[in-house]
Amino acid sequence: MISTPAAGPPVPGPADRPADSAGAVHDEDFDFRPYVEGAAILGAAANVIMQLAVPGVGYGVLESPVDSGKLTLHPVKRTRTTLTYLAVALLGSPAERAAYRAAVDTAHRQVRSTARSPVRYNAFDRDLQLWVAACLYWGARDIRERMHGRADAGLEETIYRHSARLGTTLQVPPQAWPADPAAFDRYWTENLAATRIDPPVRDMLNELVDLKMFPRPVQLLGGRFNRWVTAGLLPPHLRAEMGMDWSADDERRFGRVLRGLGRVSATLPAPLRSFPIQAYLVDFRIRRRFGLKLV
Repeated sequence: MISTPAAGPPVPGPADRPADSAGAVHDEDFDFRPYVEGAAILGAAANVIMQLAVPGVGYGVLESPVDSGKLTLHPVKRTRTTLTYLAVALLGSPAERAAYRAAVDTAHRQVRSTARSPVRYNAFDRDLQLWVAACLYWGARDIRERMHGRADAGLEETIYRHSARLGTTLQVPPQAWPADPAAFDRYWTENLAATRIDPPVRDMLNELVDLKMFPRPVQLLGGRFNRWVTAGLLPPHLRAEMGMDWSADDERRFGRVLRGLGRVSATLPAPLRSFPIQAYLVDFRIRRRFGLKLV
């Protein structure tokens, strides 16, 4: 069961600053672009596993009637919609966030449990959406710290408050986002301990990790590496739930890989460092301008 954190104050900001479609007030002047790490896409599978380790999310994805949005059936399209959501939520304007929210809501209206579902769920459940947003924030912070080290406390708090958009761009009210990084860590620890991966969900996730939705050559070339990276980025509890092996040698090698990526990333100009996230924001803006389907 996902627990809602103790109510904290809304994301702070003067009343005259723009609010997103859920009513959260944000400082639109904060430039988040320098903190977009494109290499975080390596953690995509691990983040999906964390999200789906809450049964309401896991079965919601497994049983979803929206076939066009299923990663195992349409990997390129699903990757585009997910990365576009990240780009719009973190870098978009209030109007852009509202437009993408409306597009996502259209798909989410069809995702709800039936009498045959093992658990009750609804894609508009704010607690479930909060968990998904928390996974996105935690995953990005984790890989950023592994690559570059920890940001100073003031900057991390600013990044954290900005990241509330990952939830408030949909149905998560601003007061549900934990009040500060310390409150978030308490929320994360409590809810992570309650996660589990049921066998049907695990089977679907193993297909994702092994890249079964891609042609055989892609599976052979990238599946083993993707499984190793995914195991390295999962919390130990969920690594065990997935039945993944991980050794001290793996941890040392993985740490060297991420630190090396961090050194390379630090030398790149911002557009390359943030690729492909900002590229998906451009794609979204073109689609919106010409009235094309957003999701």
